[in-house]
Amino acid sequence: MQKVLLLGAGKIGGAIAKFLSHSGGYDVAVGDVDQGALDRISASAKVKTVKLNVSDSAALKAAMKDRQAVVSACSYDANKAIAEAALASGVSYFDLTEDVATTKAIKDFAARAKDGQIFMPQCGLAPGFICIVAHELSLGFERLDEVRMRVGALPKFPSNAMKYNLTWSTDGLINEYCNLCEAIHEGRQIDILPLEGLEHFSLDGIDYEAFNTSGGLGTLCESLSGKVRMLNYKTVRYTGHRDLMTFLVNGLRLSERRPILKDILEKSVPITLQDVVLIFCTVTGWRGGYLEQVTDARKIYHGEMFGEHWSAIQLTTSAALCAVLDLHAEGKLPTKGFVKQEQVRMADFLANRFGKHYSAPAS
Repeated sequence: MQKVLLLGAGKIGGAIAKFLSHSGGYDVAVGDVDQGALDRISASAKVKTVKLNVSDSAALKAAMKDRQAVVSACSYDANKAIAEAALASGVSYFDLTEDVATTKAIKDFAARAKDGQIFMPQCGLAPGFICIVAHELSLGFERLDEVRMRVGALPKFPSNAMKYNLTWSTDGLINEYCNLCEAIHEGRQIDILPLEGLEHFSLDGIDYEAFNTSGGLGTLCESLSGKVRMLNYKTVRYTGHRDLMTFLVNGLRLSERRPILKDILEKSVPITLQDVVLIFCTVTGWRGGYLEQVTDARKIYHGEMFGEHWSAIQLTTSAALCAVLDLHAEGKLPTKGFVKQEQVRMADFLANRFGKHYSAPAS
């Protein structure tokens, strides 16, 4: 049985704890500074709990003793300290970060990994599963031209002017809307502005917009450097959302006052568990002398898990992390150092007991 330390007892951390504990293959210890959150998890999942602050290096290392892996479901800004403690403790490390700078720091830690120890950030939906899909589709071409990745976590019943409800970390959302975005343009890696590059498309009779956001590409710019002409990632929303966010972020310059923007969003935009995750990836390239395009489109809806109502983003994010953790335990991933999402075989992911939650494509 794999012994895992899970840090963070929020909505995503709670979902991961329940997935792992109910699977019967994991001994799970959950750490958080909030005793109330720990009590809620222990009431619905067979886990051990420990109250700790991840800024306490000694406490972190003590909690990692005798564990094979540590999973961070904490805010991105806690992950460097957790990864550093994992390196010192000799345990493998997994997280959900979309933050580019954090991932680069974790890659530096991975360079000093011990045999059997891996560091695998970005194990969620985007970055995460979308990178696995994009890389898998790209393998079928003799020469690549363009890779387009589009992902959105959207309210199933949009009812406000923003046509949006909060579905996950507000800090992560603000990072996506305010930080520079990576892309490959005409074969050259560049940084592009968030909230720009607006486009429109339809899927299943519904109109959407998509625009640049930060972090969703993961490490694909590095992996596909010199192999593709165009590579980009955009977040999907209902039409009109981008203009309102541009007014807040750029017009009112709240990108420079992010705590105020967070306060506005969390006090004005309600959360919802009734959501849908849209995944849309298109790859174009040459095969057999012809320019050809392939597309993978999926929709995952909110639903019932373990007698509880889970949002679609809660389900997809936690399932993706648990799937790669499973694949690591089964020896289906590299065994040392930094592991990219695109090193996961899509067939292995979708066949996994957790990854199967992604297996139904959109009609």
